[in-house]
Formats: sequence, structure tokens, C-alpha cells
Amino acid sequence: MENNNIGELKKRLFSILEKQALKRGNFVLSSGKTSNYYLDGRLITLSSEGAYLVASIILELIKNERIDAVGGPTLGADPIVGALACLSHIQKTPLKTFIVRKQAKEHGTQRQIEGPALKKQERVILVDDVATTGKALVEAKLALDAAGVEVIKAIVIVDRNEGARENLAEAGVSLESIFSRQDLGL
Repeated sequence: MENNNIGELKKRLFSILEKQALKRGNFVLSSGKTSNYYLDGRLITLSSEGAYLVASIILELIKNERIDAVGGPTLGADPIVGALACLSHIQKTPLKTFIVRKQAKEHGTQRQIEGPALKKQERVILVDDVATTGKALVEAKLALDAAGVEVIKAIVIVDRNEGARENLAEAGVSLESIFSRQDLGL
């Protein structure tokens, strides 16, 4: 994919986001904060076109990164990493992907980090649909730190600009977003 294509992909994704995922009203967010709007990222990432667009844009954003895997906190990252794994295979640049649970499961393999095993010192990028305070991304980073895996940055579809960038920076991770709250006129 050529870099000039990313603009067209972002336009298409923005249209879907605005028409289908942006809800107005009174909402309590997973961070506990209240908001007059809600972005339902799964309405994008669980649709075929949305999953394709998000994966295409992220693959373009990371194409020059020296990384070993891409993953993120369940549930927001789940459909994103599935789309990334599939599209990277189709493009003949296969990526190892993973999902970080809130806590290790108590049965089976009792893993907190699911997917092909990550090795110590591997470099990864975290992804998620929407970032408010960044709590889920910071928790995922801490789990990866415990496994000896290096998180080099995080990428989200939308940054609500409510502290995620600062909280992730404090944890040693930069945040990149495809869109921000301001892009949505909020």
C-alpha cells in the first residue's frame, strides 16, 4: 500500500466511525468517567470494512518499525489483532499477534498473555480501539514488562484526549492515534 492511500483509507474509516460508532447522550465509560458521547469501537472493528480499514492503516503506520508482535488488552484489541494477523499474512508480511487478559486465567495454561509465545526482549506495539485514560493499555504494558517484553508504542483508533497520552508517557510508552476527539468535532 502506498502512503498516499492512507489518506483515502482514513477518510473511509472516519465516515464509518462518524455514522456508526459515535453515539451522543450520557454514558459512563470503562474509566468510570461520564461523557456526553460514546465511541463504540467494536461497531467498527467487528465489521468487515472497518476491520480491513483499521488493519490497513495500522500496518501502514508500523511498516518501518522493528517489532516482533502486535497485540493489546482484551476486548478492544481482540478484533484488531485478528484483522492484523489475517491482513499481514495476505500481504506476505506476517505478524505475530497477542491479547493481554486483565488477569491470568485460572484454568488451562493459566496465561495472561494469549497467542504465540512472546520471548524476553521481543519488541511489541500495543493496539486498542479507544483510549480515554489509557488504563487498559498501561495494565497490558505492565503484564508485558513482567514477561520481559518491550513495548515500544501504542496505537489506538481514537484518543479521547482525557489523559491516556500522559498516563502512557508516564509508563514509558508513546501513544499514536488514527483520530482524536478534536477530529470528531467533540
